[in-house]
Amino acid sequence: MIRVELTKMLRRPRTWITIALLNALPLVVAVLLAVTDLGPQPGEGPAFLSAVLTDGTLYPLAALAIVLPLFMPVAVALYAGEAVAGEAQGGTLRYLLVRPVGRTRLLVAKLVMILAFVLLAVAVVAAVGYVTGVLLLGDGTAAGVTGVSGTTLTTADLVQRTLLSIVYVALSMLGVAALALLLSTMSDSPLAAAMGALAFLIASTLLLTLDAAEALHPYLPTRYWLAFVDLFRDPILWRDLVRGVLLQGAYVVVFLGAAWASFTTKDVTS
Repeated sequence: MIRVELTKMLRRPRTWITIALLNALPLVVAVLLAVTDLGPQPGEGPAFLSAVLTDGTLYPLAALAIVLPLFMPVAVALYAGEAVAGEAQGGTLRYLLVRPVGRTRLLVAKLVMILAFVLLAVAVVAAVGYVTGVLLLGDGTAAGVTGVSGTTLTTADLVQRTLLSIVYVALSMLGVAALALLLSTMSDSPLAAAMGALAFLIASTLLLTLDAAEALHPYLPTRYWLAFVDLFRDPILWRDLVRGVLLQGAYVVVFLGAAWASFTTKDVTS
């Protein structure tokens, strides 16, 4: 069943159209930075943007940072929200469960499919960002890459930290996916499940800007999403990265547990 779900995901035109749209904005931003002088000169402006403009091999960072606050969560929420609710809306859920397929097994297959989509989307955005950055912004110097802290990173450092960034961003999106999957087991409308997850994330983002909600900030799901930039400092600042991993892990466990409880007791006959 997992193989069927993965094959279905990879063969859907919607999968690749969604990933193509995710890459559109970072590509446009790179073109604008390359053909205009509107961005800060290397050594000026925010350290992150200055480092990217100095060396295009860091552009995968910028590409992930561009899509992470809005576009990536929307894509993941729509995909995960459709996982179970889409089958219910299309009338195929009851027929799937009539076959000798347990509900837990079906839910695991859907979860693996969502996980594969998240990893694929994040990896493609980073890969396209790397190619775009090298072609339009240059590939720095032979001595190495200048990181966010201004120190030089070797090629091995850059590869390792970029891979860690991909894993971290994918993990951050698993919290979104788990929530959308939970709502998908509770609704027959894929759009309602996706919108519910996005409403939760929008509320989290708004609360992060509110001083009165400062006590809640460490527990909000979007709090540490951009902490992967700390991987490109020297030394690496692990505090927010570790907190982000633990926080997303907690959300994933809670939401997936609730999704399992909801789906295994769901009435699919009415």
